[in-house]
Amino acid sequence: MSDNRRNQDSNTKLEIANKIASQRQKVAKTAESIEDSFLRTFRWFSSWIDKVFFNPRYGKIVSLVLALAIYLTVNFNSENSLFSSALQSSKTLNNFTITALYNEETFEVSGLPAYADITISGDAQNVTSAANHGGNVIVNLEGLTEGVHNVKLTTQGFNDNVDIKIEPSNAVITLKKKTTRQFDLSYDFINLDKMENIYSVGTPEFEYTKINVRASKDTLDTIAFVKALIDVTGQSSEFTNDAILVAYDKSGQPVKADIIPNTVKVTVPVTSPNKTVAIIAEATGEVMEGMAIDSITLDQQTVTIYAPESVLSKIDQVVVNIDMSTITKDSTVLRPITLPTGVNSVNINQVTMDVKLGEAITKTVDGVTINYKNNVNNYRFGADDNITTVSVDVTGTKSNIDNIKADDINVFFDMAEAVPGPQEFQLNVEKPSNSFVKYTLKQTTYKGVVVGDTVDNIQNEGAQNE
Repeated sequence: MSDNRRNQDSNTKLEIANKIASQRQKVAKTAESIEDSFLRTFRWFSSWIDKVFFNPRYGKIVSLVLALAIYLTVNFNSENSLFSSALQSSKTLNNFTITALYNEETFEVSGLPAYADITISGDAQNVTSAANHGGNVIVNLEGLTEGVHNVKLTTQGFNDNVDIKIEPSNAVITLKKKTTRQFDLSYDFINLDKMENIYSVGTPEFEYTKINVRASKDTLDTIAFVKALIDVTGQSSEFTNDAILVAYDKSGQPVKADIIPNTVKVTVPVTSPNKTVAIIAEATGEVMEGMAIDSITLDQQTVTIYAPESVLSKIDQVVVNIDMSTITKDSTVLRPITLPTGVNSVNINQVTMDVKLGEAITKTVDGVTINYKNNVNNYRFGADDNITTVSVDVTGTKSNIDNIKADDINVFFDMAEAVPGPQEFQLNVEKPSNSFVKYTLKQTTYKGVVVGDTVDNIQNEGAQNE
């Protein structure tokens, strides 16, 4: 039993040894095959390299490839830096206010620009943050004495992780010591257009009428006047408020200076002066041929006008114009009231006019006295043939011209430029108070002799003084 067992074990070991030997042979053949394939591939690649690198036809391509390879190898770090710089950013902020640090009570500064431009550079996120949160551009003048100085502009309050460039970076400034001078106070009303035009403002009363102004001597010399700007917005009765004070030069431009105090209490009377005056219809343009105005009737005879007293005292009537060249038959029309200069408002703005036409006729009025005006040198005048009257044609409807007499018509000549000796004057006829009729002179000139001897009254010498 033991011998058989030994024989079996020997056979088993022999089989195993044979399998191992067979496996080794396979591995060796595989390794030999791989090695042979590698050598063939290497020889092929080597042959291809020789053909490409040493073939004149591919020489330029090979040179380019080698140059690129060398460039990328040498500049590898630079390329990385270029890539990283794409994350950098910059931003420019224009018209940044410049703040000067100095003793404003003692000195006046000139030559410092009001604004500067700043450029913020750095990491994009930091640049955006700095631009959004902002800061200040300052110039520190503390410790400087009177005179001219070249100063540097700096920033304050920006992110420390960004670079900031200021343009301009420097400024040449002048420091001057301030002095005080007293000025009389005048005034202007502002926002008059925001006050109802039926109201008028009177003369204001000030708490004080002299003002102290503090600035350099050069600046004080440019000040022509100091005004209180009185705001009348919405005022309809007497009011009191604080008016802002502003200094001006002779051309009316504001001057920067310290006004002490910078406001003044003022009381202003507000009134609504008005006057009721007549409305007069005035015809313009030519009436159609053969016709004349018979009457113009208004639906309103008077109007209340609002204006300062100085204006009201000079106005007795207002005029409504109607262009008769547009009227061809009896008509009812609406026309605006023409406001005299200085009138702020009226209680009615337009009137209705009832226009009647009639047949035009003409009559001659004889014996109209010739008058003179503007005899500034008090000359005597003698008319040729002692003629002292003239005839005038009067045209209109029968009802309007029937009652016109010689005494109703004013004919005159002007002696303002008269000189001694024979002279011919142009005759004029005054426009009739009734604009529905028309005057035409039969004679348009007047001849006579001007005598240089002055007299107090020359009405018996051929003409009458108006």
